[in-house]
Order: sequence, then structure tokens, then C-alpha cells
Amino acid sequence: MRIVGECRKLGIQVSATSVRNILRRHHLGPAPRPGGPTWTQFLRIQAAGVLACDFLTVETVRLTRLYVLFVLEVDRRRVHLAGITAHPTGAWVAQAARNLLMDLGVHATRFRFLIRDRDAKFTTAFDTVFAAADVKVVKIPPRAPRANAFAERWVRTVRTECLDWTLIWNGHHLRQVLARYLEHYNTGRPHRGIDLDVPVPPPEAPVTMLPFAGSVERVDVLGGLVHEYRRAA
Repeated sequence: MRIVGECRKLGIQVSATSVRNILRRHHLGPAPRPGGPTWTQFLRIQAAGVLACDFLTVETVRLTRLYVLFVLEVDRRRVHLAGITAHPTGAWVAQAARNLLMDLGVHATRFRFLIRDRDAKFTTAFDTVFAAADVKVVKIPPRAPRANAFAERWVRTVRTECLDWTLIWNGHHLRQVLARYLEHYNTGRPHRGIDLDVPVPPPEAPVTMLPFAGSVERVDVLGGLVHEYRRAA
């Protein structure tokens, strides 16, 4: 039909059937369509402006299920704790989004996309909060957790390094545990995805390694569940 239209502009009357027959006679297929980037290429190109969010569920010793809403900065792997609740209503989730944007302050302007799944807890009000901050919400396909791989990977990490080894009593206890773990995760844990750097580098450049002098001390985190290492004073 595009060829029929181009011919018509030139004053040539031809039917779509004639065009199709001519193309087939000369073994010409449809014009190639420009392909867009793959999902992986898109994330790599846009990583500096992409957030990913999801829910993590935790069972307490009293068999109460708590929901943890977190948001991850894809480029630096920095994780923000948005909220913890036993009843994640739409209003609560939207308010948690507002609180997060306020905590990010001026840094929120550098983000362009938010990746989330199709969980019913993410309501229209939640999307509207980010849309008001010029952040476009990108929903992953149904039943495709790999499309939100960065968030899923953090869930696995926090479980294997922390939550699977800790008895959680209530929401207050869980908040304390996750706050201390996130401090370690964001400032003291090297990440392979960012060339063994930490998501939030120290304000001063690290001391050069050559020559090495002095000793190294171990800092126990969460009662020794996680260890950090630093130069002794």
C-alpha cells in the first residue's frame, strides 16, 4: 500500500494486487523494518537514568508476613528502602513513592524510567507519583521476572547474606536489620557489576595500594553475619 500511495503521488494509477504480483515475480519481500535495541541493550544505554523496584516478603517468628518495598538505582546498584508494612494498600504504596522522591531530592531529576512488575499493589496512584516527577513507568511483561533482573538479584542477595540467617520479630526489628544491611551493601560491599566498586564511594579517594603499610581490621556487621574490612587507624 505504501508503494501504491507513492505511485499515486506521481500520477500513476496502480492497484495493490498489481504491486504485490510484481514484487513476488521479482522475489522481493517486505521492506526491512529497523530493529530496536534489545532489553539488555536498553538497560545498559539508559542505566544512569533507570530505577527498578519490587516487593520482598519476610515472615516473622509469629508468622506475620511483612512486605518490603525497595527501589534500586540500576547504574550504581544503590538500594533504597521505601517502606515496610504488613498491609501494602494502594494508598500506602503511593505514599511510599512520594517519600522516596522527597528523600532523593534534586537527585530524582536524573532518573527517566522506573521498571516494575505488574503486581496489583502498584496502582495508578503509584505510577502518577513518578509521572509527576517526569519518570516514565515501564511495566515488564507478565510472568517475566528476568525483565526486572536487577531487583530480583538484590532480593536473592539480601536473603542469602542476611534474612535467611536472621529471625525477624516484627516490623521494627526488620527495619533495623535492613537499614544496617543496606548501609553495608551501599557503602562497604564491592559489586562485580560496577567493577568491584561500592555503590556509594567514600568522599575521599582511597589510599594507593603501593606500597602497603599498616594492618587491616575486620568490622563485624549484624553480629558478625557480614564482615567488612578496612585499614586500621
